[in-house]
Amino acid sequence: MTERKFEFTDAKGGVAFTVRCVTRSARTEAAGIQEDGTIKVRLQASPAGSPEANQELVTFLASTLGVNESQIEIVAGLEGRDKLVSVEGITQADIQAKISQFQEE
Repeated sequence: MTERKFEFTDAKGGVAFTVRCVTRSARTEAAGIQEDGTIKVRLQASPAGSPEANQELVTFLASTLGVNESQIEIVAGLEGRDKLVSVEGITQADIQAKISQFQEE
């Protein structure tokens, strides 16, 4: 599998970014930002491609980013643990400010 470097991308009316889901966690939380810019999120639901896990991710991101769930869409990776997520009505700077606290050291 070819490694790709993912970054936040400003799009018309929103931002797209990658998320890696780790399931069967004790609680739902951000677990850091990987070197390639992917946000790692721990989810209680399992498996990562289940409708329950996808909804848990959308709910968590909406709460963390301060947007409505309807503004978040999983564009790719619905059935896997690596996902491309699009958020409408927010800028790259907004997202980076809100998730910078999760940066892995």
